[in-house]
Amino acid sequence: MIQAPSPTSKPRNSYELVGRRLQRIIASPRVQRIQLVEVSRLDDESPEAWHQVIQDIGDTAGIRIEHLDDGAVRIGWREYCDY
Repeated sequence: MIQAPSPTSKPRNSYELVGRRLQRIIASPRVQRIQLVEVSRLDDESPEAWHQVIQDIGDTAGIRIEHLDDGAVRIGWREYCDY
């Protein structure tokens, strides 16, 4: 019998790893308070997975993604998006 993965199971691919890392950053109380965060891809993260996660976040209504000169991205939402 095959069991469904538990919510605490380890991510199996780079997309999931990138997504979970960004989710933890975005969920932090400080980031939630200012509704803005700048993040960069880590050296051990797949560039393809990074770009896909950023694209998926950007496709979400109310989210604004800015690509910065140094390769980082600025993710903002709510009031930040109104500026």
